[in-house]
Amino acid sequence: MDDRDWVLIDVETAGLSSPVVVELAAQRMRGWVPQGPAWRRLLNHGPDMNQDRSRVHGLSRALIERDGEAPAQVYREWADYVDGLPLVAFDLPQALHRALQPEWVRLGIAPIGTEGFCALRLAQRLLDPVPVVSGKLQTLRQYYRLPERTPASALGEVETGVDLLGTVLQPLAMRRGLHSWQAVCEHAQAPWYPSRLAFGEFKGRHFREALSDPALHAWLAWLAGSSSPRSASMGRWYLAQLAEPAPEADEALAQVETPAVRGAQGEPVAAEPAQAGVLVFVKPEVDELKALIASARVRLADLEARYTQERHDIDVTQARLFGLLRPHYQQRDRLRLLVSYRRQYLDALVYDGEEAAEAVAQQCEEAWQQSDAEYEQVAFEAAEQKALPEDEARELKSLWRKLVRLFHPDRFAHDAGKLAIFQQLTSEINRARDSGDVQRLREIAQDPNAFLLKQGWGHLDFSDSIEAASLRKLFETLQLQIVLVLDALNELRRDARYELHKLSQERVGYLEEVARTHAQALDEEITALAAESGALSDEIEMLTGRPAPGALL
Repeated sequence: MDDRDWVLIDVETAGLSSPVVVELAAQRMRGWVPQGPAWRRLLNHGPDMNQDRSRVHGLSRALIERDGEAPAQVYREWADYVDGLPLVAFDLPQALHRALQPEWVRLGIAPIGTEGFCALRLAQRLLDPVPVVSGKLQTLRQYYRLPERTPASALGEVETGVDLLGTVLQPLAMRRGLHSWQAVCEHAQAPWYPSRLAFGEFKGRHFREALSDPALHAWLAWLAGSSSPRSASMGRWYLAQLAEPAPEADEALAQVETPAVRGAQGEPVAAEPAQAGVLVFVKPEVDELKALIASARVRLADLEARYTQERHDIDVTQARLFGLLRPHYQQRDRLRLLVSYRRQYLDALVYDGEEAAEAVAQQCEEAWQQSDAEYEQVAFEAAEQKALPEDEARELKSLWRKLVRLFHPDRFAHDAGKLAIFQQLTSEINRARDSGDVQRLREIAQDPNAFLLKQGWGHLDFSDSIEAASLRKLFETLQLQIVLVLDALNELRRDARYELHKLSQERVGYLEEVARTHAQALDEEITALAAESGALSDEIEMLTGRPAPGALL
């Protein structure tokens, strides 16, 4: 790799079904090391910007108009920069096959560079069992504590990719003997599936457990015999790996951590921030694993507490917005029901007679009552949504430090009954987290088994095993959970509701301004619906010779 030149690229697009490239960034590389400055341009094609995409990459129509250049000119400059070298990207199929190549065809531009390897596929293989199938580069940046580069941009993705390649992937590639460009490309392109099964009744299990678990081995054999070519290929791959000697080490991968610090009572407390990078260990001692587990638990607890707090903050803001707009929404929805049922009333009257029409009128009355009851329930729940006091916000971290001690599904992997109980408990914890039900989290954290017995679910052993093999599985499970929570937190922050919450905190009166804008649009819809419902009422009166009955007045 050291003497091979290639180019790491990333793109941002406007639109999803037919991507149009609006930002293009690249970094020339020699081996694992960047060469010279990065390259970045904005492209002005003139189409309207997809608002969802704009929220992700922050490239507004105004910014593109101001700083964007003609696509033909940008691609001429980029061709000079690339100079025919191989192109590499995290998610190369998306960047090259679905974005750039169709655009070159549309613009009549000759292909630029050659196809290299997909860095995402390389990362999936080298970082296993850390789950990177989602391809979210920023999640890996946070997981490995790499520096935050230019946010929300193709340039930022390229800069983060350079960091990940040099800091994390290079040492792992060297360890596996991937010293040449060809070896890296072949490794990235070779068939591969996660060591931990991603679906099915054995979800989360390491496939090598099939060597000692006949049921798991039989399931892999069944998969290999599937009529689906993809499933059969997967099953055959797993069976082939079982037939080979295990690698020298199924490395457990983690960010470099400082040893866990203990408080006066022996409890783990937050350590100093760790340095970026990756730690590979083969046969760690029990004490080393315990220190890593303690540190991972602290990190997971902090992330879960942060997610719960931010999700709750969003719900509070949405509750405030609902309070401001409830009369408009309720009037709009009542009119929608009225229009719908008046249409049905007329159809029933014309084709089935007055008796059938009266039945429709009764249904409309019941639908109104149900809609009003639902609004009352939502209003009641919204009134319960209040910002967490500082003491409760602090309590969240304490709660999650207790709850993260429960994340160890591997302990129950060989007992279907116990695993089902554990999955029920985990689902309940996640439901409470997502709904901001702090009281439920308190109840579970205080005494998990008392909670299980109260639900009639049974009993579980949550004590930590001292065997290195069991501790290693626990450590891997915690790392997997950290990645999943990072993904969830990043998704939460990409939500338009999160953006609304942040802006409402930063600008006095912003939420009221948003509510006025929404109210105006709702009032316009209300006016149109009222006119339509009035016209339908006139038609009913004309046909029957009397006012529309009951709720249809």
